[in-house]
Formats: sequence, C-alpha cells, structure tokens
Amino acid sequence: MKLFNISLVFLWLISACKDVKTQSDQPLQEPSAASYITAGAPISEGNVFSEAEMSQVYTGLQAGDTISTRFEGQVVSVCQMKGCWMRVEIPGEGTVMVRFEDYGFFVPKDILGKRVLVEGKAFVSEVEEAERRHMAEDAGEPDSLIARISGPEIQKGFEASGVRIFGQDGT
Repeated sequence: MKLFNISLVFLWLISACKDVKTQSDQPLQEPSAASYITAGAPISEGNVFSEAEMSQVYTGLQAGDTISTRFEGQVVSVCQMKGCWMRVEIPGEGTVMVRFEDYGFFVPKDILGKRVLVEGKAFVSEVEEAERRHMAEDAGEPDSLIARISGPEIQKGFEASGVRIFGQDGT
C-alpha cells in the first residue's frame, strides 16, 4: 500500500510539472488558400512537374509506357457519380484522365476548378468508344455531346496513389 501511495504522489508530481496548453492558449487560425486535403496515400516530398513539364513527359510516352511522377494542375472535370476519376488540364495539350489506384479512394465531387497535386504513374493508352461514352455520362455531359463520340482515341492517363487538393481546409 505504501508503494502504491508513493507511486500516486510521483505521478501527480510529474503531471503537475508538465506545461499543458489548452485550446484557449492557441491562437485561432483561419484556413488559408494554401490549405489542402489529401485523398489516398500521402504525397511524398520532392520535385513536382508543372503542366508544361508534364506535357513534355507525355510527348515522350508511347502506348504501354509508364513513368512514376507527380504533377500539379487544375481540375476541369470530376465524376459526378462517386468522385472516382477526374480530368486535369494540361494547357495546349488537353486533359489527363486521372483514376485512383486500385479504385481505393475517391475525391470530392465539388473540386471543379481547384488545383491538385497528383502522385502516381503517367501513361498513354487507347480508350474505346464505349469507355469514352461512359466517362462522358459520368461527367454529366449532355446527350448531344455523348452522341458525337465515335471510335477509339489515344488519351493521356494517370493512375494516382495520392491526391492533394488545394484550397480545402478539411472541414
């Protein structure tokens, strides 16, 4: 019993000596435009390609080639069913179809116009007409535009392991 009481006094002394900060001690911070949320795996630190640099990467790829990289761009389209894909603009080159590794995560459906940083594998592939129509439907495109889709098309693709969405505060 004596050992128990000594232990309690010792724990009390240790806890009394800690510098405890309460929430009221912390200044309130407004979310900034640079705040972000992450979907999927955390983004590693390192070089990030701009849209122009990514355009050069895609120019050098052939169907079947892949390259692990990360780049930043603006979201121009998002799957409105689940957030299971997005298109990111590469000025002068069109868009890159970004899907998510193993269908393991989604992005918010309201990120149209937001800046994103994606990390994963860049590639080019031939996309069949049926898949192109399906993507247009998921994007909420009008029937008149979907009807004009015909034949396969070579498209820039990206399989993202993680996405950082800027201008989000996580709330």
